[in-house]
Formats: sequence, C-alpha cells, structure tokens
Amino acid sequence: MRVTQSGNGGGLDLNLLVALDVLLEEQSVQGAAHRLHLSEPAMSRTLGRIRKALGDPVLVRAGRKMVPTPRALAVRAEVSAVVERARALFAPGRDADLGTVSRTLTIIGHDYFPALYGAQLLARAAAEAPGIRVRFLAESHVDTPHLRQGTADLEIGVVDTTAPEVHVEKLHEDRMVGVVRAGHPLLEGELTPERFAADADHLIVSRRGKMHGPADARLAELGLKRRVVATVGTFPASLFVVRDTDLVGMISLWSVPIAHTLGLVTFDIPLQLPDLEVGLAWHPRHDADPAHAWLRATMRELLTEGRPVARS
Repeated sequence: MRVTQSGNGGGLDLNLLVALDVLLEEQSVQGAAHRLHLSEPAMSRTLGRIRKALGDPVLVRAGRKMVPTPRALAVRAEVSAVVERARALFAPGRDADLGTVSRTLTIIGHDYFPALYGAQLLARAAAEAPGIRVRFLAESHVDTPHLRQGTADLEIGVVDTTAPEVHVEKLHEDRMVGVVRAGHPLLEGELTPERFAADADHLIVSRRGKMHGPADARLAELGLKRRVVATVGTFPASLFVVRDTDLVGMISLWSVPIAHTLGLVTFDIPLQLPDLEVGLAWHPRHDADPAHAWLRATMRELLTEGRPVARS
C-alpha cells in the first residue's frame, strides 16, 4: 500500500505509517527492510523520517537488538489499526486471497499451546496462507494489555481480560489433573484429600511465582495443608521436574498428551476444583481482517477437535 498526501508546500507521507507498523512488529531495520522489499539504508532513512515526524527515537539500541520506546508502545495499537483499516479499504473485499497476504500474526498464551498445536497451525498456514508467519508469545508474569496495545493479535487459553472492548469467545471448559512419575507411591491405593496433601511434596506452575493456588484454598476448607516446595513458570518445565523427582504436579487436561509422551502418569485430583474456561480473545479492530479471521477460525478448529482424557 502506497499513498501520499501533500499540499501547501508540506506533506504527510502515509507510507510512514506502514513502515512504522512493520518496524514496531519486527523491531529490526533489517527485518523491516526485508518485509517492505527495501534496502537497509533506505529503511534507515525511513526510520529517520519517522523519528523526525514523531519527535521520538521510536526504536533504540539495547545490546544487539532494538526495543521500542514508551511513545512507540503507546501508539503501536493505533498505528496498526489505521494501517489495517487502510488495507481493508483498498482490498478487493473480505474474501481477499490469503495466498497474497504477507503478515506476521502474534499469538499469546500458555506455552503448551504451541507445543500441542504449533506444528498443525504452521502446516495449515503453509497450505492456505503461505505468506503468514506466526509468532507465539508466552504469558508474562506482569499483566499487560497485549491486545489493546497491539503486541499480540490473538490470546488463547484461559482468558481473564477485563478490557470491555476486547472480544472473548469461550470454546469449552478445561480442568486440572495431577501428574507424577510412573511408579509414584501416591498412585497406590485410594487417593484421598488427606493423602494428596500429606503423602508427597508438591510443585506449582505459576507465571507470577505464587506458592499457592486453588487446590490450597480447597484443602484449607477441609482443614488440610500440602507442602509446596517449588514453583516454575510453565507447564512443560514442570513436567521435566516431576519426571525426575517424587514431586506431585498439576496440569491442565490439555497438557496430558505432553505428560504421557514423557512417560508420566496423570490422575484425578480428589478435590472439587473450579473448571477453567478456554477460549479466544482479540481486539475488535481485527474483526474484518481476512488474515485474522483465518487465524481465529483455524485456532478455533484446532482447539475444539477432540479432547484428551486423563489416564492412570
């Protein structure tokens, strides 16, 4: 897309918005130049014009990479929205040929989603939208409005956003199950809340590093307390710890295939824990975007194609 508006001896080159959008996405002059089919010197000059127009460095060097300034982060979502509206305006229609789309789409969610569905999503993209690249981001320990800011296009998993303008589509309910190494003593005999709490040490998955969770609240209601000896930030990491120790872990039912691949055993937790609502979330500025609609439809299909079950 190339549009230039000028008049009265001055002008506003709207292509700078396109370049700014790509620069903030790539956070690299080299990457942006490749995406826009420009030389690196030309891209550097364009960045210089953007800096002059905004009165801000936009991207600054941090070691071997470039990072956006606070001002750049503040305008990123608005820039992306304007560029996408312009693309939609000049596109032939909502049924645009995905084979001609060249985009990077960013998904944020628990890291077991790319582990389970990344290969399938990339295969679908190669067949249906070969110009689309996918970037998976892990959930941060700090709550950030990724969808509003435009740092992510789609959120998947247990969506807990409170932003009123964000669209949330709930797909199904998930639940937590216990996971231990094969031959773990906890698997012998009837598993009661008392044994679950007292007969083993526990490992928690928490992106914020919390040493307690819903299971601890439920145990407290029963007058019980378990011993949590460690916490890790991701479910896959927890599985490797559980595999090589006698710790008891807890994972989402959707992580069960990964656990079984590692030779671990999953079991029903003897507590009434709240269900987890799995879904998709996105900002409404993407509603009419064909590439984003493809991403939503594909992830919706992958996430609803059948559910794994716990087995002992």
